This record gives sequence, structure tokens and C-alpha cells, in this order.
Amino acid sequence: MFRRYMPNDTVEIKEKMMKDVGIEDIEDLFSDIDERIRLKKKLNLPKPLSELEVKREVEKILEKNRSFKDFVCFLGAGVWPHYVPSVVDEIALRSEFLTSYTPYQPEISQGMLQALFEYQSMICELLNMDVANCSMYDWASSLGEAARMAARVTKRDIFLVPHYISPSRLMVLRSYAEPAGIRVLRIKQSIENGQIDLEDLKSKVSKDTAGVYIENPSYMGFLIENPDEIAEIAHDSEALFIVGVDPTSLGILEPPGNYGADIVIGEGQPLGNYMNGGGSLLGIFACRDDDALIRQMPGRIIGMTTTVDGKDRAFCMVLQTREQHIRRHRATSNICTNEALCALRAAVYMALLGPRGFRELGEIILSKTIYAIKKLSKISGLKVPFFKAPHFKEFTVNFDGASATVKEVNEGLMERGIIGGKPLKDEFKELGETALYCVTEMHTKQDIDNLYSQIAQILGE
Repeated sequence: MFRRYMPNDTVEIKEKMMKDVGIEDIEDLFSDIDERIRLKKKLNLPKPLSELEVKREVEKILEKNRSFKDFVCFLGAGVWPHYVPSVVDEIALRSEFLTSYTPYQPEISQGMLQALFEYQSMICELLNMDVANCSMYDWASSLGEAARMAARVTKRDIFLVPHYISPSRLMVLRSYAEPAGIRVLRIKQSIENGQIDLEDLKSKVSKDTAGVYIENPSYMGFLIENPDEIAEIAHDSEALFIVGVDPTSLGILEPPGNYGADIVIGEGQPLGNYMNGGGSLLGIFACRDDDALIRQMPGRIIGMTTTVDGKDRAFCMVLQTREQHIRRHRATSNICTNEALCALRAAVYMALLGPRGFRELGEIILSKTIYAIKKLSKISGLKVPFFKAPHFKEFTVNFDGASATVKEVNEGLMERGIIGGKPLKDEFKELGETALYCVTEMHTKQDIDNLYSQIAQILGE
């Protein structure tokens, strides 16, 4: 019996296949490759292995890796250790969602569309904004898109950002902004408490300012205490006010919609998504109810309607201003749909927590932040935090008065099974030997006490 497409078939069948395609030898398949660049010797490869042997060899190599699960991790700075409830995996890994996460005939995938609609609705409620898209790549790409959106809406070309901003976010922002002719300028912040220098902001805001951006909590974890004043300065010049947030803080902090934000962005990784070695992440993007803003929003917006007969609820894409769906020169961005599964996970997570759960989460993180700051500040030679301001989740530890550098402390902590804070000296020289630490609901009191004890030992106390 003649069998087609069997990989380990007989010599006779292989010869027939070669005859059918008009070759006498397998090497003839590569005849179009110039002889001068073809390898004339055999590759120095190990002997062939069975699938079982390959599996064992790869596992042996992978055992050299150590993940954050092997340590107590106090490193945040954009990707944080948070608990992911098991039901998030159970729902998000269902085949119905996995296979339809990027539907190109979208109205067929009613379940996925509903999940994304719910994600948008909960994001808007959390931020107190009116409209949200169903996700961006990450916080950094959301910031870049916000700058371009602000420039399109205002027809201006200057975008103001705080001095203490994540360098990686700033690099991505500039990558988005510069090709569009947008100039990114930085606003001074107090070296004492991190607060925005309002006089410097007023001097830089002009008729050419498209947007003013702040982060609350900031990259360093401190809170901006007067965001409403910053909003007023931006709006007085008819610029847009953009706010970047950590969504886990919004169970206890005022949402940006309450103090005048026109656009709100942030990182959704804490909402049911794992750290995964730094990705994939989830960019939050929302704006207030303004037609000029909504029509310039990047990505896609899912809406709810009814069937033609009006009997059943239905979901559909109501706005998709990316280049695949409209004429390229009218597209707001080329953002694609690979973050939809992360948005789905966030929707499940937010639905699980609800308003009370978010408040409890925020209270837990805040209380542990306060405890960690108080505990570490007992070590002589340390300044904790560097900035005299309220902090949430992340805080700075300065080692200028200590007997070891940040690098030496981190190396000592690593030997003790602890991942320390991110060194900031190369990013912000004025901070000296300072590291950025984070605590979340994952950290116990014993973890923080152990961090204190181990740093004290490393410093010789």
C-alpha cells in the first residue's frame, strides 16, 4: 500500500519522491546555493540522541538556572513578584481562549470579545476613566503611544516627563517620539522628597506642549502629593495631562480620573500575570470621554450591542485604528493583539478581587512597605528611604554611609538566597550608592526581618 508523507519511509518511496520532483540525490535540493559558500566538511556535532536522551540532556542544562522561586526576591523596578490565584491559570489556559486570542474574524469569538469588554470595563472603573482599549505591549509602549496621541490631538510637539522615570521607559518613549518629531523634556524633581518642581514645570510648559506626564506612585515608589496642581498647570496651557500608575495601588490611592487625568497608562503585569523573566507584560491605556481622544487612541476597543433582532447581547470591535484595519496613513499605531491573553488574565484577576479585594491588597502592600522602611532604617549608615515622602511597594535604600556598596551588598544577599534591590547609581548619579527595593503581598514579616538581619551582617553590625 502506498503511504504518503511518512517521515521514516522506505528507500523505494524516497526514490520515487525524488524522481517525481526531478532530482537524483537529496543534495540536488540545494543546487541553487553557490558552491563557493557551501560547507565542504562535516559539522562537528555530537552523536544523534533519542528523544528521551535529548530531554534528559536539556533538563540537565536547565538545572543550572535558578528562578526567583529559589530566592526571596526584593527586586521590582517594573516587574514585580505578585501572587497569581490558581483560577487565573485555569480559565486563561482553556482552549477556547488560547485559540481565539487574536480573532481576525472577531465577531465569531464572542467569548473572547466579552472577556476583553469586561477587562476594559474593570480598568475604567479602577482608574475612574471613561474608555479603555484592550491592552498595549507594556507600560513603556503605552507611554510612547500616549505621547504620540497627545501630539496628534493637540498638534504640538513637546512632551514633558519627570526626572525620576524608569530609564527603560524613557528609552522606549524616545524611540516612539523622535521619529514623530516630538521632543521629550524632563521636569526637575526635588532631591529631598521627589516632588515635581512646579516652578520648573511652569517654565517649561508652553503653547508647544502636547502633554505633561507624571507617575504616581513614581518609579522610585514615592507618591506625588499634588497631582491636581500639576493637572491644572497642564490644562492652563491646553496640554493633556497623562498619568502612569501601578494598578495595585488604586485600592487605597485616589484614581487618576479624580485629579484631572486625560490619559492614564500603567503596567498590568501585577494583575494575574507572572514575571516570566521580564515579559510578556501588559500595557494599560485609558482616556476620558472625549471624541478627539477616543478616535486617536491606539489599539482596539471592544463594544457591546445586540443581535439584529434585538433579542441577544453581542460583542464586537467598535474601534480598531491600527494599520491592519484602516488605511495605513490614518492608523494611530501598529499595535497588535498579542497581549489579549494577558488582558484576559487581568480581567479574571480583577473580577476575583473586586473592590474589597483591591483595597485589602493595597493595604497589605502599604503596611509591608512601611514596616520594611522602618526595619531597614534601624541599620546604621543607611538612609531609608532616600526620598522623604510616602511610599508604596517600592522604596530607596542609600548605602553612602555604610561599609559596603550596593553591588557588594547584593552579592552578599545572593549568597544568602535573597535578591536585593536594583542599583540606581548608573541611572541617577546624584543618588549615589542607592538601591530600589520592593515588597508585595508575597513577602512575609519573616522575609523582611531576614533581609534586615542579612544586610546588617554584611555591613558588619
